[in-house]
Parts: sequence; structure tokens; C-alpha cells
Amino acid sequence: MDNRSGKGLSFVRRIYLPRMIGLGIGLFSVAAAVAPLSPPTWAWLLLLFNGLLWPHVAYQWARRSIAPYQAEQRNLLLDSLMGGFWTAAMHFNPLPCVTVLSMMTMNNVAAGGKRLVMRGLVAQLVGMLLASALLGTGLQLNATPLQIFACLPMLTLYPLALGWVCYRLAIKLAEHKRRLRDLSLTDSLTGLLNHGAWKDLLLLRFQACQNLQMPSVIALIDIDHFKTINDTFGHVVGDCVLRKMSDELRRNLRAGDLAGRYGGDEFCVILPDTSESEAREAMERLRERIVCYRDPQLPHLKVSLSIGMSAFRADLQSPEHWLEKADKALYCAKRRGRDQVNFEHDETTALQPVSQAEYPR
Repeated sequence: MDNRSGKGLSFVRRIYLPRMIGLGIGLFSVAAAVAPLSPPTWAWLLLLFNGLLWPHVAYQWARRSIAPYQAEQRNLLLDSLMGGFWTAAMHFNPLPCVTVLSMMTMNNVAAGGKRLVMRGLVAQLVGMLLASALLGTGLQLNATPLQIFACLPMLTLYPLALGWVCYRLAIKLAEHKRRLRDLSLTDSLTGLLNHGAWKDLLLLRFQACQNLQMPSVIALIDIDHFKTINDTFGHVVGDCVLRKMSDELRRNLRAGDLAGRYGGDEFCVILPDTSESEAREAMERLRERIVCYRDPQLPHLKVSLSIGMSAFRADLQSPEHWLEKADKALYCAKRRGRDQVNFEHDETTALQPVSQAEYPR
């Protein structure tokens, strides 16, 4: 967090508003409590500086520091020290003292947890000793009506400001969590579901089909001769082909269809609530779109797809069994010459067993 452009500066900015509001309205609480004690002129000037100027000085000091996070932690300790100083300067008047110290402790809890709270308590004690040495000691146990009213803004506005900052932080953390979750489920190159995420959804879809007897189809899609594309045109062009494939999947599938990158040049699709004829039509449309793809800068580049499909049946034992059926259909499509769509029950699929080692992808 000790950097000048990342979380350190973000931390400094988060503290700025609560400090400005807290010290600004806390000025009235302290002033109402120390006025009857007739403090020296320098104490009034210090109070004005602490309440009105210090928030801006602290912000600029931390923002311009090489290590903003550490600088802001130092500023928080100085806040605690001054809180202890004014507590003793007010001769420990209960209401304003508890108001000031509790608000500062709340700020330390929110900003640094137990460790900062403990360090803040030490700083407050140092501040009390310093004020006692400079201004003398005393004990004022009675709060006047003016002092009570002067504490009300601190008791209402400052928790509101701190709560708003914590709320904004919670919103940002939720957004970061959502992004991290999406990254963990998404293939970085294509933006589709990754292998693990798609397999998890396949299990859910398989269970839904078993329970509801809904027609569903899965498809395994292989880019024909993709290794040759990489070897001939380079991996940059290969990546462009993969991205083009993912774009066409998004463009041709429905919102509820689930597309993923199964691995390498192979893609996978779950088509829920879809008949075999509808699924075949969708995959044929996709295949034709890819076949028509041309890159003006690479006129010799041609791309085609082999697609194997399998519809859900009640006798399927597991999602893996379902996937195996689609995989066999894919290899049959490749054996038949590639660039085609094939269902696992098509007549040609059953002609002879297909060896995966015999037909590399």
C-alpha cells in the first residue's frame, strides 16, 4: 500500500473528508469547553489551526509523501495526540472529552483496526501529559448547556460522514469481489467461460434436465487445423481467430446459452431448452459464419469448424457421459472430412469406432 498511485493514495483520500468534517465541528465542542478556563492566546491559535487548517495540511503532506499510507497512519496518530491534548486542556469535562475521544477512536478502528487503536491510545496519553505540562491540570465535571449543544453536531454529523465513507468503501469492495469472481470464471483471451466454470454449469444443467426432463443439447466445437494456422501465420493471428470465434458465439447464441473455451482451439456450448433441429440450425449458422471469415491482410487464411453435438437423454449416467457422446460426435465429424456439424446418433457416427489418437485435433 506504500505507493504514490495506488491504494496508499486512495487511503489518504478516504480519510480527508472525515477528518475535515470531524475536526471542523469538533472545534466548537472544544472551544465551548475551554473558553471558561481562559486559555492563553497561543492555545486558541493552535485550536484554530487544528480545526480548520490541519485537515488540508495533513492531506497534502500524505499525498506528496513517498509512502502515502504510512504518512496517513502518522497523521492519524497526530490526530489522537491532539485529541488527548484538548481532553486535558478541557480539564476532562466529561461530555466534550468523551465525544472527542470516542470519535477519534472510531476513526482509528475504521482506518487501522486494533493496532492503530492501541497506538492511538498511547498518543492520546502523550497529548494529555503535554497539555497538563503546558496548561496545568484540573477537573471540570459539570457541562454547561452551551457545551452540550456544541457537542451535538459532532455526535450526529461525524458518524454520518464516517458511515458514508465506509459505505462507499463497501461498494467498491463488492465491485472488486465481483470482478475477481468474473476473472476466476472467465477465459482471459476470449472472455468466455473457462473450462472449470463451464463444467460446473454442465453439471447443473444435467441435474436440471434429469429433474425437469427439459430438452437440452451440448456442442463441442473444434477449429480445424488450428496448429497449422499457428505454424503458418503465427500465434498472434491464431489468437485473433480464437477471439473471432468467441465473438461469433456471442453473436449467434441466445442469452441463455452457455459458451466456454474448453481448451486450446476447442469450444463448448450448452443449449438449454433446445431441440436437436434448433441446435443443429444454430451450429450450422455458426459454422457458415466462420467459413465466410476473411482477413483482407491474410487472403490465404481460411478457417472452418468441426462440431460434435449430443442431446440429453434419460439414460445418460453423468455429465461426463453426456460430454463423451458429444466428443465422439466431434471426432466423427473430423473423420468425415471436417467443416461439418455431426450429432452423436447420426448414421455415420455408428459406422465404426473412432480412435482419438488417430485423428489429432
